[in-house]
Amino acid sequence: MTAPASSPNHVPFRRQVRHLEQNVLRMGALVEHSFRLSHQALFGRNLAAAEEIPLLDQQIDRFYRQIEVDCLRMITLPPAAAQDARMLGAFMQLVRDLERIGDYAEDLGQIAVRLFPYPVHRCIPDIQTMSQHSQMMLATSLVALADLDATVGQYVKEMDEVVDRLYAKVYRQLAETSVQDLPPEPRYESRLEPYLLLALTIRHLERMADHATNIGQRVAFIITGQR
Repeated sequence: MTAPASSPNHVPFRRQVRHLEQNVLRMGALVEHSFRLSHQALFGRNLAAAEEIPLLDQQIDRFYRQIEVDCLRMITLPPAAAQDARMLGAFMQLVRDLERIGDYAEDLGQIAVRLFPYPVHRCIPDIQTMSQHSQMMLATSLVALADLDATVGQYVKEMDEVVDRLYAKVYRQLAETSVQDLPPEPRYESRLEPYLLLALTIRHLERMADHATNIGQRVAFIITGQR
């Protein structure tokens, strides 16, 4: 899937905004797919899924660049309504959130490859729940955008509390592990590496959830004009 060319200036402004919104949603669908692949790589130990993510990220980046160009061009045009002007501003910020989630998904795919040789850690079920909930937040924020629903957009912020609680729980478990507690693993390159990778994983998931929250709040701003 590739980003379409910019809309010509003679097309009515509202139609251009609608076209732009559709491209943002297409980009969002690619980011959702990339997130799902990172989940499969991490928790299904599916290395083939990890290999697909970089190609998807290239498509995501192309959409990001094209949408940004279109937004900048359209800002110079007289808007049809105040909501359209807010939508352009929100889109410019919102696609940055999507692009960052896509980058984190690519990083998680790489982490999955590094984790693959190590035994499954006991905190993996909680991390898997973090990933599932963060994906649900992203999906909910994109539904809010598709429906222009401010209530759903604000609800994503409440969902973020679950991810924050799991992050604190898993981080505490990892932080309380002393070197003496680490099992001797002479066949592995490092005894500490899996713990460092898991700490990075939960940080990425927590940030992905934050970006999904941002998207939901930007949708609410489009509708209400309030931050």
